[in-house]
Amino acid sequence: MPSKKAPNPIDIHVGSRVRLRRMMLGMSQEKLGESLGITFQQIQKYEKGTNRIGASRLQHIATILKVPISFFFEDAPGSPAEAENMGENQPTSYVVDFLSSSEGLSLNKAFVRIEDPKVRRRIVDLVRSLAGDD
Repeated sequence: MPSKKAPNPIDIHVGSRVRLRRMMLGMSQEKLGESLGITFQQIQKYEKGTNRIGASRLQHIATILKVPISFFFEDAPGSPAEAENMGENQPTSYVVDFLSSSEGLSLNKAFVRIEDPKVRRRIVDLVRSLAGDD
């Protein structure tokens, strides 16, 4: 029985950027799929990188999500920015992972609405304490 081929890292990255932007806009997979004339299951496959997004479809997604095509390739594996950080964890990867979760996006939106810098600092200290990063 042949094993399935692993998704290409670029396809995974582009899909994660589609998910990030979609979530930033508060758009559901269903809504994006409707706008493209495809199912939400297809959107899921794109976002996981299991299905590759064609050029014309990526252009249509960029238009719907109101970003330039380059947005999907920022900090992509093999990019010049990655080459400069050889061996280092890319500083933006954890941010993308954080903002790609519904909890991270919700926490970020609430946090930026806090105007008092002392309160924000206390929240950061609390979260570090809870995470065990004393």
